[in-house]
Amino acid sequence: MSPPDLIAQIPALRRYARALCGDAWAADDLVQDTLERACGKWRLWAVGTDLRAWLFTLMHNLHVSGVRQALRRSAALPLVDIDDAAEPAAPDAAQDLGLDLQRCLLRLPEEQRAVLLLVSLGDMSYEQVARITGTPIGTVMSRLSRARTRLQALMDAPATGARADAASPPAPHLKRLK
Repeated sequence: MSPPDLIAQIPALRRYARALCGDAWAADDLVQDTLERACGKWRLWAVGTDLRAWLFTLMHNLHVSGVRQALRRSAALPLVDIDDAAEPAAPDAAQDLGLDLQRCLLRLPEEQRAVLLLVSLGDMSYEQVARITGTPIGTVMSRLSRARTRLQALMDAPATGARADAASPPAPHLKRLK
């Protein structure tokens, strides 16, 4: 692994991390951690194999570990009722579609979001995504199909205010705390 080869992968890593995390600061931290891990474990990379897939595998595993740690830490925190959470206001009408897409992406289950981003944003094959996520190709295809369907449904849903439509049920993956 040469430094130019590693540096050439940074833009793709940053795009995937930003879409995965939904936060620029957390994404930059994830890319930094991925590059540190790659430099520290470079002997584990088999020469002649796909460097990009190896780096994305490192990033995926780091992200999953971070999510698990955050869940363990937040187990002691008080839960907030979904009806009490305020929807952030979009700062600019021109950014509305981008913000809606990001919000909808973040509402996808983690496994579906990762597969969707790797295939669409990372332009990876199903085989590469299967290696990165450690799942069979059939599972990758199923998660991708469900992610596309769910994302389309979320994007087509009418926009509502924070409590404008209190009578409608919450999204299926959110639970009421009452």
